[in-house]
Amino acid sequence: MTKKYFILHPAVFKLDGGAMFGIIPKPLWSKQIPADELNRIQLSLRVMLIQTATKNILVDTGIGDYHGEKFDDRFGVVGPQNPLVESLQKNFNLRPSDITDLIVTHLHFDHVGGLGHDEQEHLSVFPNATLHIHRQHYDYALHPTMRDAGSFHTQYFKPLIEKADQEGKVHWLTGEQGTILTDGPDSLYFRVSHGHTPFLVHPYDDKFIYMADLVPTSAHISIPWVMGYDISPGITTVNKAEFYRFIIDKNLTMIFEHDMKVWGAKVKPKGEHEFEAAKTYSVSEIDPQKSEVFFE
Repeated sequence: MTKKYFILHPAVFKLDGGAMFGIIPKPLWSKQIPADELNRIQLSLRVMLIQTATKNILVDTGIGDYHGEKFDDRFGVVGPQNPLVESLQKNFNLRPSDITDLIVTHLHFDHVGGLGHDEQEHLSVFPNATLHIHRQHYDYALHPTMRDAGSFHTQYFKPLIEKADQEGKVHWLTGEQGTILTDGPDSLYFRVSHGHTPFLVHPYDDKFIYMADLVPTSAHISIPWVMGYDISPGITTVNKAEFYRFIIDKNLTMIFEHDMKVWGAKVKPKGEHEFEAAKTYSVSEIDPQKSEVFFE
């Protein structure tokens, strides 16, 4: 079986546009993504499914459904009950138990919310999956700063990860780069960035790299366009330049986790210290609920 890549779009949510673009003035960023009456912009909760001869691998899990009506209204969450489970069943006839591996880029609520069924019961959605989580990021997530503590719903993910670890189902990643899993020619690797949150994992192979919140949308490709949510915005700019050189050298396609209209892009240099999209891949060209991706 040839490795297959799918882009899933199980739900959407909204975040403050100013926070999403940091120091970039609204007259500039609003041309890229218009805001609603509360200054929020709509964002995808994009998830990646990779299928090999022996594995069903997920990258991130979206926002989940455990937050409650007040939270969902504040963040404009729109999606079905058990959004990721429904998408997997409807589009691929996959049950949660069929997922063999789950790569967690980082533990912010909109990336790990689909890991469990319920905040109180702490029931894993994917009982057979090996979780691939960065050890240093997990340690940070348990002791974040007051500035970013609200992004980590520790009471939700900590019991789920502890239980999986006790069952021998956590592969702890360490260091700046390495191997996530080895599956013959279908191996997956990772690099980390530190600007958005320490030790954010970026899975990649010879075709793609998952940008997560280092470059959340195509509007964030330009190096100075950095989120106000980032714990170290200056480090983000350094990380972006380093990653772009790596991406160009390896001829990889970036996957955007939060862009509503563009799921991926190639990147190229623009002058001495800047970069831009060489080619973008529009959601309108594919079925966002079952998108098989053919990388060039």
